[in-house]
Amino acid sequence: MPYDVIVIGSGPGGYSAAVRAGQYGLKTAIVEKDAKLGGTCLHVGCIPTKAYLHAADLWERFLHPEEDGFHCDNPRLDMPLVWDRKNKIVAKHAKGVEFLMKKNKVDWIKGRGRIAGPGKVDVGGQIYETKNIVIATGSEARMLPGLEPDARRIVTNIEILDFRDVPKTMGVIGAGAVGVEFASCFHRFGTKVTVFEMLPRMVPLEDEEVSKELERLFKKSGIRVETGARVENIQKHDSGVRFNATLASGKQENFDVETLLVAVGRKPMTENLGLEGTRVQLERGFVKVDEYQRTGEPGVYAIGDVVLGTPLLAHVATAEGMVAIGHLAGKPVTPIRKNRIPNCTYTEPGIGSVGLTEAQARAERGSRVKVGKFPFLANSKASILGRHDGFIKVVADAEYGEILGVHIIGPEAFELIGEAVAAMEAEATVETMMHTIHAHPTLYEAMGEAFNSVYGMAINA
Repeated sequence: MPYDVIVIGSGPGGYSAAVRAGQYGLKTAIVEKDAKLGGTCLHVGCIPTKAYLHAADLWERFLHPEEDGFHCDNPRLDMPLVWDRKNKIVAKHAKGVEFLMKKNKVDWIKGRGRIAGPGKVDVGGQIYETKNIVIATGSEARMLPGLEPDARRIVTNIEILDFRDVPKTMGVIGAGAVGVEFASCFHRFGTKVTVFEMLPRMVPLEDEEVSKELERLFKKSGIRVETGARVENIQKHDSGVRFNATLASGKQENFDVETLLVAVGRKPMTENLGLEGTRVQLERGFVKVDEYQRTGEPGVYAIGDVVLGTPLLAHVATAEGMVAIGHLAGKPVTPIRKNRIPNCTYTEPGIGSVGLTEAQARAERGSRVKVGKFPFLANSKASILGRHDGFIKVVADAEYGEILGVHIIGPEAFELIGEAVAAMEAEATVETMMHTIHAHPTLYEAMGEAFNSVYGMAINA
C-alpha cells in the first residue's frame, strides 16, 4: 500500500510536516540520510548555538558579578562541560523527535532519498510509492572558493560547535546572523575576535539603525568590526590561518588568527534529489513553488531552506510545512505572509524584527511613514538586569496607523518581538497597541512605549 506522503528531510520543517500529516491520519514516512532526526537546526544550528550563547551569557555574569552585588573570586570556564551540556540538550531533543514520529505513526526510513519518478522515492535502491512528496532537505554552509573546512583552522558552523577549548584569536568572515552570533559568543568566552563583512553594514537584512547600533556595541565590547572589507589570500599554517584584508578605507592589512570562521551564507541541498527528471523548476539551486508550496511537478511540494525566496529560518520551514500538508490533505490553509515572519539574531544584545525596515517603508509609502523609538535605557526592568543598551523602533503608516514593521535591539529582543508579530497578524493598529496595558516592571512595557512614541506620546522618554 503506498504512502499518502513521504517527507524527504527531518529538520524542523520536515519533521513538523510529518507530524501534521500523521495528525491528519495520513499514512506518512520521513526519509533522513543522517543517523539522527532533527536536521541542521537541532544538531549543528539553532539549538547547539543557542546553548553556547546561553553559556556565554552566564559566563559574562560570573566575570562581573559585583554589578549585581556578588563576589565571585577566580571563576573558571570549563569548555568541555559547556560542550557536554550542549550535546546532552541536542540528544534529548533528537530523542524527542523520534518519539513524535512514533506517536504520530510516521515511519522513519533511514538513508538518502531521491525522486525516482512520479510517486516514487528511492532510498538506497529500495523504491517506496507515495501519493505526495515533500522536499525538506534544507541547506548547508557555503565555503569560499578554494577552501575546505577542517577541525580547527578554517571552520563553518559545524566544526566550531565541536571545539573543546576556546581559541585565543578568531577571524569571522560574514556579519550575518551566523557570523555575529559566534562572534558574540566566543568574544565573551575570551577570544579576541575580528569580524569582516563585504557589505557596508553588519546584519544587512536588518533596519539600518539596528545595524549601526550592533556595530557600535560590538566595538564597545572589544570586538573589532571591519565592514566594506574584502578578505583574500587565505593560507593555513601549523598554528592558524594567515590572510590579508582590503579595508573600506582602501588600506590593506595582514592578519594571523588561530581560527577562521567562514559564515558567508548557505546553499540549498537540491543536488542528487532526482529533480532533473521532473517538472520541478530550480533557480540558483533553489526550488520554485507557489503559495501552497507546490512545485511544478504534480504531487511534489517543497518547504524550508530549499525554497526560492524563503528566509532561511527554522520557523519558516515549519510554517511552510503546515501549508504544504494542509493543502495536500484538502484542509483550509493560509499561505505564508512574508511580512509577518519574525527574524531573530541571538547576539548580546539580541535582535528581533518583523515587517518593513524604515528604508523599505519610505521607498514604498514615502511621506506616509511615521517612526517611533524607545530606548531600553529608560526601561526599569532593563536597568535591573543591567542590560540597557538598544531600543525598540516602530515603523507605521502615518494616515491609518497600520504597523508596517517593528525592530528591536536589546535584552531578550528575540522574545519581545512576539508581541509585534501577533499585533501585525491580528492587523492591530498603533493606537490599539497604545491602549494595550503592559505590566510593570517588564521589558515588554518598552514595546508599549515604542508604540506611544510614534505619536510623540511616550511617558518615560
